[in-house]
Amino acid sequence: MDIKELLKEILLKDKAFIHLPFGNGKFDIYESVVVTWIIMAFILVLLLILTRDFKVHNISKRQAAVEAFVEWLRGVVGKNLGEEASRYTDWIVTILCYLACANTIGLFGFIPPTMDINVTAALSFMSIILVEAAAIRKKGTAGWLKSFAKPMAIVTPMNIMELAIRPLSLCMRLFGNIIGATVIMELIKHLIHIHSVSVPAIYPVPFAFYFDIFDGLIQAYVFVFLTSLYIKEAVE
Repeated sequence: MDIKELLKEILLKDKAFIHLPFGNGKFDIYESVVVTWIIMAFILVLLLILTRDFKVHNISKRQAAVEAFVEWLRGVVGKNLGEEASRYTDWIVTILCYLACANTIGLFGFIPPTMDINVTAALSFMSIILVEAAAIRKKGTAGWLKSFAKPMAIVTPMNIMELAIRPLSLCMRLFGNIIGATVIMELIKHLIHIHSVSVPAIYPVPFAFYFDIFDGLIQAYVFVFLTSLYIKEAVE
């Protein structure tokens, strides 16, 4: 199987996971939606377990560890947002946690939902809507409209185009990197399957560590890092 055939198999695969009768046709629920539900359920159950029996005083070691981790996450995100945009920290942390799970869930045999361009597009548009909403909240509608003419009126068309370029950039960067990592891992698995006798079974482990874990976590951070910078710029 060459790269062209592999890409065709991945990109043209039927993404519908559940077919429900609806009127004279069917209502499809995509696999990316089902996997997202699984991720949401996992995060919810994990939070319920970790935050069980939390106290204000005489806290347990588990509570101390959880609080320290949350503060660390807030610190990582907060330094990119700055003081003016600190109110958006928890939202950014939530997106970071979701993307970290979504990008690495392939380790458990699931197809990462971020391999669906509809998911990355939705996340990107949500982020840009938040960016512009933050700008309007800070500057007011009139100030927000005037900001398109800065630093000079001649750049107004370019600033308006940026509204479309930013979500497209966020969407395609995340989608492209996850697709690329998946294709590479599938090619490695195919190679090992062909040469199963001469290639040790442990051979794909370092590649899986990089493409399924490290690259997935890096892409999650890059997405929220750029979103944070956009919000910080919008409220300045």
